[in-house]
Amino acid sequence: MKTNIVKYIFIGVLGCGVTISSCKKLDEEVYSEVLPSQFQPTEKDLPAILAPAYASLRTVMCGWQGYFDLQEEAADGIITPVRPNGWDDAGTYRRMHQHTWTTQEWQPYNTWQNAFSAITKVNTVLSQLDEGTLNLGEIKGAATAELRAVRALGYYMLMDNHGNVPIVVDFKDISLPKQNTRKEVYDFVVKELNEVLPMLSEDAATTYGRMNKWGAKALLAKIYLNSGVYVGTPEYAKCIREADDIIASAKYRLDNNYSDTFNYTNQNSSEIIFAIPYDEIYGKGNQIHLKTLDPLSQAVFQMTAQPWGGNCAVPQFINTYDKEDSRLKDTWIQGPQVSPLTGQVLITYVNFVPGMGGLDGIVAAGNQGYRIGKFVIKPNATGNMDNDFPFLRYGDVLMMKAEALLRTGDANGAAALVTQVRQRAFKGNVSKASVTGADLLKGSVYQYGLQRPDGTVDAVNGGADIQFGRFLDELGWEFAAEAHRRQDLIRFGVFSTKKWFNHSPQAPSRSLFPIPQDEISKNPNLKQNPGY
Repeated sequence: MKTNIVKYIFIGVLGCGVTISSCKKLDEEVYSEVLPSQFQPTEKDLPAILAPAYASLRTVMCGWQGYFDLQEEAADGIITPVRPNGWDDAGTYRRMHQHTWTTQEWQPYNTWQNAFSAITKVNTVLSQLDEGTLNLGEIKGAATAELRAVRALGYYMLMDNHGNVPIVVDFKDISLPKQNTRKEVYDFVVKELNEVLPMLSEDAATTYGRMNKWGAKALLAKIYLNSGVYVGTPEYAKCIREADDIIASAKYRLDNNYSDTFNYTNQNSSEIIFAIPYDEIYGKGNQIHLKTLDPLSQAVFQMTAQPWGGNCAVPQFINTYDKEDSRLKDTWIQGPQVSPLTGQVLITYVNFVPGMGGLDGIVAAGNQGYRIGKFVIKPNATGNMDNDFPFLRYGDVLMMKAEALLRTGDANGAAALVTQVRQRAFKGNVSKASVTGADLLKGSVYQYGLQRPDGTVDAVNGGADIQFGRFLDELGWEFAAEAHRRQDLIRFGVFSTKKWFNHSPQAPSRSLFPIPQDEISKNPNLKQNPGY
């Protein structure tokens, strides 16, 4: 359990039945509730007041078939093949990999439901503030601004994944919501974030796990970087402006060690701008270790829970790494896994997976495929990790600015920032840590093509023709298993044009997930996204 972390405390009002015996005096003092007129909250009370909105983000990110799975399983770095212990699950992982998902697929639907659940919690508290049933006095403005920023984050996720979603801001409006266009959602999110910026805290030290000014600016930078995808108009200058403000603030810096940002003590990270906090007791839900590790790894890490042995790395993606890049070992569990008690090798993870499995009868062995080890596994780990999820971090800010510079003609300026990020991955090797502007103008080293069951690749479409492909590679190495990859592949034009592992290109319309069919059935105002 963490000790140095902002904890969100839920205060429940208990209904108590009090029995009075041997006493005729019925003038009792009630302690079971606090009346609004008696509650005078201060800034110290904000974390508890805002807790429901933030707590719901845990389910959004790492919940079953959640946002993390949605961004990674549809991309070229992580897969969940059929294993001896199962993992076909009616073909959902295969469909996510092959981009043949349906309008009733679990993963997109879960993100839709969980994101709207978070938005509803925000709207609930905002309604209480507006009505005065929750009287915050002089801190009302700060609370309102922070809640609106969290709601904007939820709508950012929906805009990125589903595009055309209803904008709901009135908790008491029971009418069926009208559908908004992706541009309308984009305009709403940008407007909300810009309006609340002046009211958000600039104090990075006391707002860990909360949306402060710098978190909102980092989110704006990400939205501006992707605005060409969202609304057809790139906003690179605005992306650079937001990144420069964060850099100039000197509130954050790169951690000395890459793994520090993802450790089970990463609440102490100097790099994380906005995290979704998890705790093995009080903030459960980060179960990435259970989903990725083979059951035999339980003894390796002396875990109290047995892993399920599901997802792993795409071998083609692993082959893109420089062998001296420390991020290769910091991100992926590989090779012999030894019992700390006996010294016996229990399992050896290899960089080979024969296929997704399913109708072809292929089943991946328990040791096939490198496993996600980026979120450092705590000794004696339970079924829930202590590691917080770094949704926005300083390394991301540097790379967003670098990409915006690269796309606006300043390749050398971009290279200086990429070199800054690479230096900790190649400590003591100046030549490999450094990149030039000319390097970033090259294509990708990813051997795009269909993998045959024997591991060979039909690389007929390669990666050399991808504009700024080397920069896409840099993003892959730095942000693997951080729920980035789908968005990056779309922005670089790879998502609907390239082959990888058992995936062949599908229609460009697959860059948006469908509006869940169940939602359309409940609300006739909703129309399905094109291509479904």
